Amino acid sequence: MDINDLILVSVDDHVVEPPDMFAGRLPARYADQAPKVITKDDGTDAWVFEGQEATNVGLNAVAGRPPDEYGAEPTRFSEIRPGCFDIHERIRDMNAGGLAASMNFPSYPQFCGQYFARAGDKDLALAVLRAYNDWHLDEWCGTYPGRMIPLALPPIWDPTLMAQEVRRVAAKGCHAVTFSENPEKLGYPSLHSDHWDPFWQACSDQNTVVCLHIGSSSQVVVTSLDAPVDTMITLQPMSIVQAAADLIWSPFLRRFPDLTLALSEGGIGWIPYFLERVDRVYKQHRAWTHQDFGDMLPSELFLQRIVTCFIEDEFGVASREKLNIDMVTWECDYPHSDSSWPLAPESLGRCLGGVPDRDVAKITHENALRLFSFDLFSHLPGEQATVGALRARAGDVDLGYRSSERLRKVGTAPVSVLDLARQLPTSGGS
Repeated sequence: MDINDLILVSVDDHVVEPPDMFAGRLPARYADQAPKVITKDDGTDAWVFEGQEATNVGLNAVAGRPPDEYGAEPTRFSEIRPGCFDIHERIRDMNAGGLAASMNFPSYPQFCGQYFARAGDKDLALAVLRAYNDWHLDEWCGTYPGRMIPLALPPIWDPTLMAQEVRRVAAKGCHAVTFSENPEKLGYPSLHSDHWDPFWQACSDQNTVVCLHIGSSSQVVVTSLDAPVDTMITLQPMSIVQAAADLIWSPFLRRFPDLTLALSEGGIGWIPYFLERVDRVYKQHRAWTHQDFGDMLPSELFLQRIVTCFIEDEFGVASREKLNIDMVTWECDYPHSDSSWPLAPESLGRCLGGVPDRDVAKITHENALRLFSFDLFSHLPGEQATVGALRARAGDVDLGYRSSERLRKVGTAPVSVLDLARQLPTSGGS
């Protein structure tokens, strides 16, 4: 396998929304009430909407910064790599990292639009949310057709409005929507409630994948108050197993047989034991828990209906025979601290050593394009979509580290992907 021949489609990256994103997108009566960016006395940039202040403009957008600065959250646009919020620079960064296409989760509105949902005026909130989705679809994704997989926010406060928005954006070519891994933590009914049925039905009807990103319940894993941050970073992706259990044991997956959900940024190495465990629970306890999966097992339901993804997971890839290879996808996580950018091909290559070409193609791009109903090759032919071809376009993209303080470049000469690749460990697959 030559990593230069890979076609990489990431199903989990992130956008930092630019300050002018709402310009001209709201009805005239709401124009003055649109979310706006202010600079506070301490120099921090913040979004303000209905008096709510959101200082997470960067949301861990540390791409291009020295690793020893990852712990400091960017709090102003001047500290963030332009590719985080400028679509033209993002495409250049994608080329430099060998990414053909990317799906981007939101930053300041939070993963499923909680920021908008907290607004007192729900008519205003809906107008702002729809303006956000239109910006995302028309500008962020529409400027370079074929490069960005569209992903919509739902008006989570009303399942009927959610269904309407799913249908509205599907008509514009969007077949992915974010949702919470645990809506009960946000003050809404749980995944075990029929409250969400209009939403599930719309997603089923429109072939829209429901993406549950880790942290979309607005909570992180805290084992003890004095635990080091490494504990949270370790557990956060694997904590998606809680959502997986909710999905399996809730009846809605069985009631909506055409519905597909994705566990975003959750990894895959934990899944084989999870599947073994849910099947044993079913066989051992169904007589008194009264679960009924008909002629299938819980593991089979999971494998048929749940999309999974990983950044770097050698064990998970090695265990792929225990998974449904047609539902496994890959992610880069740009611009977060867990991201493999700009060396994603080299990172992924270590996981794919010895994997048959047919499975490599499914993991790297074919599954993502099929599952999210996304047309890449009409816009970017296969020979132009490879890692090698994209990087050949990006020879002028400076990948040198920039300090968080004044975007001060460390060193004087631009740094290439090859320069960075030489610093990678060489263990693992090739």
